[in-house]
Amino acid sequence: MDLKHHFLLPMPTLAGDYFADSLTYICEHNEEGAMGILINRPSDLSLVELFSHLNFKSGLTGSSHWVDTPVMEGGPVATSQGFVLHTSDRRYATSMDLGHTLCLSTALEVLESIASGSGPEKFLVALGYAGWGAGQLESELSNNVWLTTDANLSVLFELPYENRLDAAARALGVDLRLISRPGHA
Repeated sequence: MDLKHHFLLPMPTLAGDYFADSLTYICEHNEEGAMGILINRPSDLSLVELFSHLNFKSGLTGSSHWVDTPVMEGGPVATSQGFVLHTSDRRYATSMDLGHTLCLSTALEVLESIASGSGPEKFLVALGYAGWGAGQLESELSNNVWLTTDANLSVLFELPYENRLDAAARALGVDLRLISRPGHA
């Protein structure tokens, strides 16, 4: 089973969990485990604030462009580490080719190019990532913790973050509001 370039959608059993109502893009999945980035949970930090913290003057000159672009909470692991999920029209020394015209980069060079206006055409900036050890994700799938579907670039980059989970569910033919949530009878 290879879930690279898939979305993970949480089942209602995760209500109240960190991953409740999340949509995770799986960047890597192999015998050692899996790594993904949550793509629908904005943090309290915008790109213009991030550029300011990093002293990127060029990103601040057009700050109105970046002020409404949130940095995503990428997941609960390494939350101070930045990740840029982006189209492969621009590649950097640290870019990991994910296939499907996507790359994952971690260097400040990527953020500098975005701030200067010479970055990749489409991108998502996140702090942290989601990780699973060897066999962990497979076990969770067999216990019906997640639904999976092929990733879609328009869901990933074009839809407002608040619409991404429902759009991924619709691709499966599922309305998450109609799946019963756990509770007490």
